[in-house]
Amino acid sequence: MSDDMRDRPVSGYFDGQEHRFPVRVYFEDTDLSGIVYHANYLRFMERARSDMLRLAGVDQRATMEAGDGAYAVVDLAIKYRMPARLDDDLLVISHVTGVRAASCAIHQRVMRGRDILTDADVTAALVAPNGRPMRQPRAWIETFKRLQTGDK
Repeated sequence: MSDDMRDRPVSGYFDGQEHRFPVRVYFEDTDLSGIVYHANYLRFMERARSDMLRLAGVDQRATMEAGDGAYAVVDLAIKYRMPARLDDDLLVISHVTGVRAASCAIHQRVMRGRDILTDADVTAALVAPNGRPMRQPRAWIETFKRLQTGDK
């Protein structure tokens, strides 16, 4: 792991418009061939998105516990380019690419050094307890817009 990654917080960090989230590949992440099982990239990206929102001030847990809804992935397009292997140091880079009343679009890349291993376009919508889409709080929309443009 590079020295600059060791000094970063567990929940990742922002670098301009991008949220950067370090991940190490453990044995449990791999399949019998020793490479990361394809579904585990989705887990890495989910963790990165959740921590990006937490760092930006979007309190998903409080909203969910209050019965006011939760985010759900409603669209996902993913491309696997190269495999990751046991003990690799990876970096999940997330960038907000669009904001709508009830949803947010995020592009994510899983990197090993300069190599893109996987990239995905994810749309998450805020859904009410009954499963129907609902408007995001205005403050969250403004937060996503700032993340999209890199304004602090």
